[in-house]
Amino acid sequence: MNLVKKLVHESKYLVVFSGSGMQRDCGHKSLRDPERAYRIEAEYGYSPEEMFSSAFYNTRIEPFYQFYKKEILSEEMKPGAAYQAIASLEKEGIVKTVITKEIYGMCKKAGCKNVLELHGDIEENRCPRCGKVYSKQYIKEAKKVPLCEDCMVTIRPGIRFYGEMIDNGIMTKVANEIAKADVFLALGVRLDPDFCDQTLSYYTGDKRILLTNREDPGDVNADYVVHGNLNEIVPQIL
Repeated sequence: MNLVKKLVHESKYLVVFSGSGMQRDCGHKSLRDPERAYRIEAEYGYSPEEMFSSAFYNTRIEPFYQFYKKEILSEEMKPGAAYQAIASLEKEGIVKTVITKEIYGMCKKAGCKNVLELHGDIEENRCPRCGKVYSKQYIKEAKKVPLCEDCMVTIRPGIRFYGEMIDNGIMTKVANEIAKADVFLALGVRLDPDFCDQTLSYYTGDKRILLTNREDPGDVNADYVVHGNLNEIVPQIL
């Protein structure tokens, strides 16, 4: 752990990837969590993968928003100590960029400024016609389907649905940042083949650090690994 801390603090360009394990240690259960997925399918008659898709959004807009408001927007998570530690390192100038797939804006809530959100943010919902941005609260308070005040067009959630491609502009920024990194720090991430091919392949260094709360076969793709509760080990190291 001391070696990892030394590598982090002596880095010239540290890029952090915040994964689902970070949210899990803040009490969040993924839509793919077996217990939650079973309960959703029993309640709505569709699996989370079906409901959280562009096809469902485009063809069943009212049941989509019933699901979205209750299952996605109702969660009120607060960033834990791990997120706070990342934000503190960014303020010190050590963390250059934070990349995340989470949609709840936790890194930004903790105080991070340089954040690339691969899957969007529930707070940045837009009118597809005029581009006006609406908050999560506006979506939640809509009686049925939320409409743009000016265009009366259905507001599109500011998140990426299952099966949709990640925005090319975001992916280009992510690739450029990872390519510049001398240290790549993955937090709560599974280094499975997809992640290695799509994300980690841009990193050409030899300081892939993984801090994670679950052991996984993909851990072998990191140069340094520390296991434990992220809200405990991340502040100790960072």
